[in-house]
Amino acid sequence: MSGHGDPLPMTALRGGPLRGVAEVPGDKSISHRALLLGALSVGETRITGLLEGQDVLDTARAMRAFGAEVTHGGPGEWAVNGVGVGGFAEPEDVIDCGNSGTGVRLIMGAMATSPITATFTGDASLRKRPMGRVTDPLALFGAASHGRAGGRLPMTVVGAAEPVPVRYAVPVASAQVKSAVLLAGLNAPGQTVVIEGAATRDHTERMLAGFGAEITAEDSAEGRVITLTGQPELGPQRIAVPCDPSSAAFPVCAALIVEGSDILVPGIGLNPTRAGLFTTLQEMGADLTFENRREEGGEPVADLRTRFSPAMKGIEVPPERAPTMIDEYPILSVVAAFAEGRTAMRGVKELRVKESDRIDAMARGLEACGVTVEEDEDTLIVHGLGPGGVPGGATCATHLDHRIAMSFLCAGMAAKKPVGIDDAAPISTSFPVFEPLMEALGARFSRGESA
Repeated sequence: MSGHGDPLPMTALRGGPLRGVAEVPGDKSISHRALLLGALSVGETRITGLLEGQDVLDTARAMRAFGAEVTHGGPGEWAVNGVGVGGFAEPEDVIDCGNSGTGVRLIMGAMATSPITATFTGDASLRKRPMGRVTDPLALFGAASHGRAGGRLPMTVVGAAEPVPVRYAVPVASAQVKSAVLLAGLNAPGQTVVIEGAATRDHTERMLAGFGAEITAEDSAEGRVITLTGQPELGPQRIAVPCDPSSAAFPVCAALIVEGSDILVPGIGLNPTRAGLFTTLQEMGADLTFENRREEGGEPVADLRTRFSPAMKGIEVPPERAPTMIDEYPILSVVAAFAEGRTAMRGVKELRVKESDRIDAMARGLEACGVTVEEDEDTLIVHGLGPGGVPGGATCATHLDHRIAMSFLCAGMAAKKPVGIDDAAPISTSFPVFEPLMEALGARFSRGESA
């Protein structure tokens, strides 16, 4: 089961080149944060380009449950009338965050320093994911959490009546953990300090500053030190959400491996804490060109032209790059299968605790498609078969994971035989227009069938 309805088998077939313009939806990470900070500001925040995938819609519904007025004005256009920092009301019902680890962890952080209680749940996939990495630092503020064994959902969080600021060194490279602590720090007096050994995506810091919070970041011997002054009054903003680079990765990577392809992805976000995939692809020999570089909503943006790249070679992807491309390793492993030689992806153990165990899911699916793979707890190695060299002909398990589903559909566009997936339904959580967008470029899908 998908967690949002009956499973939807789908198969991708090898076809002609991908051509045209890929209008990718808004960035999911920025969309979540825009709704949250809009709800924590005083006045009306207006958002354009919001991703209307299920994950983000679940966050919008949650903000209403905490007392904010959230209205939809048209495709991608939303308004949030916030309740201010510390103004969340206690929800009357359980908060269902669906498939979104980002949504549930950030919302827990935002409410943990208010004297209210909320219970969180999610779909079958989200209920398997660990929440202790967030609830442990939230306890330092004075919040209490009560969940299932292993710190899993459903979970009730009792917010701190008298929160205290904290100084917290993040033990794993996680933008979700960092952001949850910063959001909790908003309603704590004094200064909350977060220290991260490896820089992770910084959308929260950028957006907090945009809403008027006093926040600084500096590099030190300890790592990157982020200092937030609590209890500000956040002012409403106008936010234009750039295209999601994690979603754009799928048409971009498909074009690299499908013979004769040439596509343009306009307005793609190029935040340096998110751009590791593009650096990696260029090192492999990918034909990528960034045009019309500019800044929108405080984020660097460009139009990305991508062409079929038959000369790509396998490389060593350094472990320190992992935080800048953690969601892109599944589709990178597909590209690696169509490159020449060995691609080693190291420092990727975080993939074990995503929507699924993504290392295992990609390894088993690629093996079923005829690709040799090696793995350990922190490494995925793919032995590429060159352009058009992947046999395919398998049906791959998605494990309720949208990125696994889209990755194997992209593989099927270039493999010798069709590649199927057991369930395409989870794709709607992050990229609801994936199927029509890819078909408009020239992809061929068959619904309700497996390879």
